[in-house]
Amino acid sequence: MKAVAVFLLFLSCLSLGHCWTCKEAPQQCQAEQIDAGQGKVVLRDRHSRAYFLSGCHWYRLGSVYLKHVSVGDAGIWGVDYDNKVYKYIAGEFVLSNGQTLSQVDAGGVSQIVGVTKSDTIHCLKSSAASAFKQEGTLSWTLLPGALKYFSCSPTNSCWGVNSGGAIYFTTISPTTCEISGWVHVPGVAVMAEVGSDGNVFVVNSGGDVFQRTGISSGTPQGTDWSHIQTSASHVSYDLGRLWVVTKGGVILQCVQ
Repeated sequence: MKAVAVFLLFLSCLSLGHCWTCKEAPQQCQAEQIDAGQGKVVLRDRHSRAYFLSGCHWYRLGSVYLKHVSVGDAGIWGVDYDNKVYKYIAGEFVLSNGQTLSQVDAGGVSQIVGVTKSDTIHCLKSSAASAFKQEGTLSWTLLPGALKYFSCSPTNSCWGVNSGGAIYFTTISPTTCEISGWVHVPGVAVMAEVGSDGNVFVVNSGGDVFQRTGISSGTPQGTDWSHIQTSASHVSYDLGRLWVVTKGGVILQCVQ
């Protein structure tokens, strides 16, 4: 596994001229998807079990089998293989009725966003997400457009990828779920993740990871892409740390 980390580090130095230093993170056998937010890290393994990182160990979260799990200001949320949506409450994932999703993201300012298997986009207002404490029905806001993967940050910036691999940017109001309008960003990806500080990373179908550069208040969609990793299946970024799950299921933690 150390050879994998060294190889990835070498590639990141070549591509940027300055290094992302990667090391093995605590390992969980057959990891497939990872998410980080508000200093917390969660993952899903190949057997659809969700875990939470504490110290050097991964601990099982609840008993519900999930295909996607996310953590952020509004807590830990996930979706199962029937596309049912859950919030982690008091040691177990509690079912929320009212909307099915194939992917969910909890990275915004207490609002939750997600997409369905038919690529429709939905947002749960921050007041509803925070108030959800027991099984019940939630009312989601349908957003314009079509995406297969969607991610937001506490900076209100949101990035998504559609079924054709096109990348889009918008901002969302956490209290109303109103969006600023979609901006097409050049590039092709299968997923996009936004960190808590607004940093953006995408992964393409070949497993290459790119970071969006030139993001500013005047140009929130950024200006260019920098290639920083290869052989990744999923990534997430929070508090200066890039978490990578490689195609071989190895978990890496990278810092710049």
